[in-house]
Amino acid sequence: MPAIEIGRICVKVSGREAGRKCVIVDIIDDSFVLITGPKSLTGVKRRRVNIKHIEPLDKKIPISRGASDEEVLKAIGESGLTDFMKERVKVSTSVV
Repeated sequence: MPAIEIGRICVKVSGREAGRKCVIVDIIDDSFVLITGPKSLTGVKRRRVNIKHIEPLDKKIPISRGASDEEVLKAIGESGLTDFMKERVKVSTSVV
């Protein structure tokens, strides 16, 4: 199972959106991906993030590369994951 792939559901582990779920929409390079919540569902807006700031989950939705927020919302609804996406995750903030 490739962890970083288009359609993979992840949890943000750092930043102001830490603990919220998001979906990988595009892979930019080895270090960065484009994610979206979408904002209307999870509060995570579409942005570029470092892959070190997200934690991939075991769930994936069928979307195409660069899918719009509407397409992502539709795929989440069809997969029956709407309530799952709204749940927040407790993220431990360990300072090294």
